[in-house]
Amino acid sequence: MNEQKPNVNQINWFPGHMARTRRQIGENLKNVDFVIELLDARIPRSSQNPEISRICADKPRLTLCSRSSLADPKATKLWKEYFAAEGRKCIFYDCMTGEGMNEITPAARELLAEKIERYREKGMAGRKLRAMIVGIPNVGKSSIINKLSGTKSAKVENRPGVTRKNQWIPTSAGFDLLDTPGVLWPKFEDAKIGENLAVTGAIKDDILDIETLASVLVNRLRKLYPEKLIARYKLSTEALDESLSDFDVLERIGKARGFLVSGGEIDSERTAKMLLDEFRNGKIGRITLDMPEAENA
Repeated sequence: MNEQKPNVNQINWFPGHMARTRRQIGENLKNVDFVIELLDARIPRSSQNPEISRICADKPRLTLCSRSSLADPKATKLWKEYFAAEGRKCIFYDCMTGEGMNEITPAARELLAEKIERYREKGMAGRKLRAMIVGIPNVGKSSIINKLSGTKSAKVENRPGVTRKNQWIPTSAGFDLLDTPGVLWPKFEDAKIGENLAVTGAIKDDILDIETLASVLVNRLRKLYPEKLIARYKLSTEALDESLSDFDVLERIGKARGFLVSGGEIDSERTAKMLLDEFRNGKIGRITLDMPEAENA
């Protein structure tokens, strides 16, 4: 029998480590001209750490939403309108496709236009600006840093917790970047936020029950993108009947893929890992789990 692992919203997020990272971010603010906040384009609301917003409230902030090629274009359009209505500069970008990358430098210069003009008046035209990049774990900080710097300065892995210490990195975009470790917040007020973070990979899979997590993803897809679920796994519409639990649907996906063990039982753990991997790699389709409406689907 598998050891029972905690629900994502029952986890203690190592408050000592997170508090230390938050303190470091606060201390480094005096050394930067602006903050680049990274969000995940698939979950713009869930990936926005309220602690970061509070700590960095007095600094100009440029919001970048990563992995835009994995997000639903219709939802992305709504999010762009939402951020614009809030008066926030937000760019949806993707390091793999190059989408949005050429918008970052002009947006940074527009954000700091007054400071750049003051430098020019003081005879300091061309002075390099400094930015601190912040965000949750596994949101793509290393990828964007490497893209902007044209080097492999930052280690990139598709798992949370790789960035360990602060590093200054020069870029060709006219500013230097201070990398910081990814940071979560101590408690998720909305259970869906924690679940969305876990489903997209911001939380390490090995501390969670993988089948429960995959069932959460099934629940989201049944509500938001049933047609994509049916098409990818060649399910009948009856397979998503409301009388079936999310785990029942997960097992039907496993059966459709032929993930069987001795005795003809479905290998639900293998199915769960496959489903999460295919979602994270965009194989199910372009999907956004957060919508800008007050009532989050």
